[in-house]
Order: sequence, then C-alpha cells, then structure tokens
Amino acid sequence: MEVLLSESGATPVYAAEYVRMSTEHQQYSLDNQSGFIREYADKKGITIIHTYNDAGKSGLNLAGRPGLKALLNDVINHKINISLLLVYDVSRFGRFQDTDEAGHYIYLLKTHGVSVIYCAEPFADQHSELHMLGLSFSRYGAASYSRNLSEKVFIGQANLIRRGFHQGGMAGYGLRRMLIDEQRTPKGILEFGQRKSIQTDRVILIPGPQNEVDIVNQIFDMFIHEGKPELVIASELNRKQIIAENNTAWTRGKIHQILTNEKYIGNNIYNKTSFKLKQRHIINPEEQWIRFDGAYDPVITIEKFNLAREIIRARSQVLSEDVLLEKLRALLLRKGRLSGLIIDEEELLPSSSVYRSRFGSLLRVYQLVGFNPKTDYSWLETKKYLKGVNADITNTIISNIYQSDGWVSDSSNAGVLNINDEFTLAIQAVRCQRTSPTNLRWRINFNHALAPDISIAARMDSLNEAVIDYYIFPSIDLMLNNIYLKEQNPFSFEFYRFDTLKLLYQLVKRTAIPEA
Repeated sequence: MEVLLSESGATPVYAAEYVRMSTEHQQYSLDNQSGFIREYADKKGITIIHTYNDAGKSGLNLAGRPGLKALLNDVINHKINISLLLVYDVSRFGRFQDTDEAGHYIYLLKTHGVSVIYCAEPFADQHSELHMLGLSFSRYGAASYSRNLSEKVFIGQANLIRRGFHQGGMAGYGLRRMLIDEQRTPKGILEFGQRKSIQTDRVILIPGPQNEVDIVNQIFDMFIHEGKPELVIASELNRKQIIAENNTAWTRGKIHQILTNEKYIGNNIYNKTSFKLKQRHIINPEEQWIRFDGAYDPVITIEKFNLAREIIRARSQVLSEDVLLEKLRALLLRKGRLSGLIIDEEELLPSSSVYRSRFGSLLRVYQLVGFNPKTDYSWLETKKYLKGVNADITNTIISNIYQSDGWVSDSSNAGVLNINDEFTLAIQAVRCQRTSPTNLRWRINFNHALAPDISIAARMDSLNEAVIDYYIFPSIDLMLNNIYLKEQNPFSFEFYRFDTLKLLYQLVKRTAIPEA
C-alpha cells in the first residue's frame, strides 16, 4: 500500500504499534521491534499514539494473546482513533497456521478504518498488487517456519524420551522430579514450579517420600483386592484427611490417573496425545507413542499394575451399540425405570456418559429401549460431580496463587475468594450440555449478588470429565445474568477465553520494590 506523509498543516496520521515476542530470536525483542517501527513512522510522518504488546506469546493463534485481543477490541468498539497499525513484519502479527485466520483479523481492522503496515517487509510501501502477492508469500512463510520448528522440537523431545529423560509436566503423586547433569549426577529435587536453568541438565522421575509411595500401593490394593472403584477410593482417602498432590483433595480422576499411568512402573511415555501448533487435541494410537520402558525406579510392581489394567480393560471394553442397548433393556426390566443415576450405580453397566457419547443423549437411548421418562434426574449426578471439580479447580488456583507469592483469604460472601486484599474472585465449573448429537452448549450463570471483581468459568468437555478452557470475565464487562457458549463463539466471547490461568497468576504475582 502507498503510505501518505503527514505534511505540515495536513491532518495528522495516527497509528498504533503492535509488537510480539516469543522466545526464538533476540533480534525480535520488543524494544528492537518498537525502535524500528518508530523510525519508520518518523520517516513517514506518522504519529504513534498507542502501543499493544504480547511478550513471550506464541503467534500460532489468537488465544493467550491479550495484547492483540485488546487491539482488536479497541478498534472494533471505537475506543481508539487510528487509521494505521504498524507491525514489524508478518511473523510478528502471527504465524497463523491457517493463513485465512490472519486475513480475517486484518479484514476486521480494515472494515473499521485501520490499515496494517508491516514496516520491515520489502513490500511495505508497494502498490496493492505486489503488496498482496508479497503478503501471501510472507504469511505462508511464517506458518511454514512454525511447522518446521514444531517438527524439530518434536524430534528432539522424542530423542530425550528414548534416553529416559522426563519431558515437562508435574511428577505426580508419589513421584518427584530429580535434576541431573550431563553425567547423570543428581543435583537435587525440583519443587513444584521450579525448572532447570542449565540447558545441558536433564530431569528424571524418582520415587517420592515413603508415605506417598505407601499410599499409591494402597490405592492399587483397594482397587485390585477390595474391588473398590476410583470414586470410593478417593472418598476414603479424603475422609482420612490424606492430602493429594499440591495440597488438593482426591478425586476419581486423580485415582484413575494413578491406576493407568505407566510412570508408576518406571516407564517413560510420550506423544499419547498431540496438540501441535495449538490446533486440535488428538489422541494418538499406541503405535505412535514414544516410550522407554524401565527408565525410572518403579513405585509399584508390574504385576500390580497389570492386574489393575486388566480390571479397567474388562470394565471399559468397547461394546457394540446393540449390546449396550440390550444391557440397558435388561436393567429397565429389573428396575422398571431408568435415569442417569440408576445407570451409573449399575456396576456391570457402562456409565451414563458412555451412552450419551455413543447415542447423543440419554433421551434418545431411552426411546431406543422403549422407556418414556417423565423426568431424567441424571443432571443431579453431574451437578454433584461438578461440585468436586469446582473444589479441585479452586484448590489448584489457591495453590498456584501462593506459588506466585500471592495470598488468598475468604471474602465476606461465601464462594468468593479475596486475592491479596486487592480483588475478589468467583470460580465455577460449567457443565456441557448436548443439544443434539452434534451440537454442544455451555451456560454460564453469573451471581451478581456475590459481586466478585473477576469471574472464572471453567468449561467442561463433552463428557463433563475434564476442563477444556477458561473464560475470565471482569465484573465491569458483565451486564447479563447468563451467557450461552457453543463450540465456536463470536470474537466478543473469545476475547475472554484462555487455555490456562497463567494470566491470572501473573496478575497476582507480587514484586518487591526496593527502597530508595
């Protein structure tokens, strides 16, 4: 595009600058980008009146980039008066894997009167045809760079796994992360939140304190020899006031993770799931797993682990739809009625979530087996489960806030946390509802009577078993009593969506100010 100078007496040209840095190249530091952009602006007679930045943020998508989100929001809602957006180059605006996504955001800006200039690109001041051609090549190049880098990182991580080194993530209950040097000499245990600081150092897993190792073995014994399911084991441990990892309560999911994770028998496994380039989460087939058996000292015997595995496999074997319906008809014949609660209490029957997943909804299943319910009370079981999930999320948030040198106290309103005596926080796990076999919906309810400064909604997956993302709403933006979300939502909602709560922990982190 052709950039016109703001000559003396002419209407000034106002612009915003956007800078982004991941961690890949020092020449892309925020200061270097801004310096180049401002030099360009001075030459062109452009006045920069706003700066938006994303420090240490990936450019693969919009999620987790508050700077770019704020820019789009301010332009769309006419909160700033600019006609240009200055960016160092195409890759700094984003390495979007779908180049149409980058074009979409550029189009949003353009339709609101803001043109984008990539100051360091050779086509920055060229005519429209050459500009569009160069822009297309640059967008493709930016996306290709991330794909190539992702593949190189994966190969490197797979190589480290095959050598027996732990790659990311928490150790797990009953285990600890041991830092070792390049000669495999132990250097010390990494506590929660700590990371290695020397590039040649590596991390392995070792058995944790003996009391935790004993609890892990007790979990397997209760499951194998006493026939207790995961939820019962979790309840017993909580009743005995035995604390789970990071001072949290035990849940069914935590028990199941211990019973099924091979790291407890010393095996190092990687690539069970993929989230490459921040696209879709993929569950990989077992032949694609990267593994090194016997990488660590085991916490339990292989015999115990295999016994638990066989029980779980027998319990969760894949049944045909005909067999599932036949089992449900037999249950209906014995009980005279059906509900999600009745199905879940039947020990030899798959859970109600399995029926929902396979058939779309319980109502459709009821129709197929000839049951016409007046009311389905399965939501009560889900609601009860989500209370436990909500407690887990709250405990995790509290733990991470303390790890960030913040503190938490109870607010005068029940269900609201007081953070650093600076702001209040309300947390809710949001149930996923299936409105049709292919459509999902989440309803977020806001209790304005609690008056929290920030509301966090943890959106559950289609089976209401795990959190998929978080929506963080400041109270100043909440005018409605409830919000309905779908799998794909408009930008006005996506602006508040985050994959993790890292932003919250950065917000509460305390920084010491030296005395003068």
